[in-house]
Amino acid sequence: MEFRELECFVVLSEELHFARTAERLYLSPGRVSQLMRSLETRVGGRLFHRTSRHVSLTPLGERFLADLRPSYDGLANAVSRAKAAAREVTGVIRIGFLATPTKVVTGSVRAFERRYPGCEVELVEIPLSNPFGKLRAGQVDVAFTLLPVDEPDLATGEGLNRVSYRLGVSVRHPLAARSSIDAEELADVPLIGLDGPAPRAWRERVAPSATPSGRPIPLAGTVATSQEGLTQVALNRGGMLFCTPTAAHHRHPDINFIPVTGLPPSILGLAWVKAGETAAIRAFNEAAVGHALGGVVLAA
Repeated sequence: MEFRELECFVVLSEELHFARTAERLYLSPGRVSQLMRSLETRVGGRLFHRTSRHVSLTPLGERFLADLRPSYDGLANAVSRAKAAAREVTGVIRIGFLATPTKVVTGSVRAFERRYPGCEVELVEIPLSNPFGKLRAGQVDVAFTLLPVDEPDLATGEGLNRVSYRLGVSVRHPLAARSSIDAEELADVPLIGLDGPAPRAWRERVAPSATPSGRPIPLAGTVATSQEGLTQVALNRGGMLFCTPTAAHHRHPDINFIPVTGLPPSILGLAWVKAGETAAIRAFNEAAVGHALGGVVLAA
């Protein structure tokens, strides 16, 4: 059997969606279907039930996955460890950040550079509307992101901070003079959300569709970047939620940032592609955690 067929089978069993599987593997949906037909011919039976709206493993597929997974994971881990062992923490590591180089970002970079002066850090901005695209395309090695992350192909580090949210509104907005608002009041504030390929859970974190009690929150339109959102807020076309450090970074004469109570905290951490983990990625994560703990850098 070809490794590509087995890889495609494992990813499809995780995603249960041909288009998302194709996106993760940088293939066309037609090529995914072709690989699965070839594998099923080799196995001698159907591994997936397919309809126009639903994909699920057959009993044979479930047994095959259970038997295959330990060997597949062992092979993938062996390749990952070999890649990591082949590279020292030198060269260049590309770090993605979400719109705002907060102190968590810059402090983590400085902590890493002090410990590994032979490794150059390049910072790459990641749009809010596509938080994992550059990771999967290999354009960044590790990225700062909001936790938790529910993406089977990605690994994450520990939370590096836990901060509250603020609602950005125009100074002309009726709530602009408030000292704080409760999350339930967001039901009366159309929020600016995200467009693009951001996963649903990510879009919900940036612009929740309902308050904690379940009251619907209206949508005021969508944007791709924080700067687009800030512009819409300044023009009084809706409100937008920002974590407190980001709000502090984006002070603007036409925008007030109002503390919001009753929402879960915003947690920033690191994510990377499991199959692409290297010694440099592990070292950066350890440096970031050490910085978050007050300057303690974990052993490499």
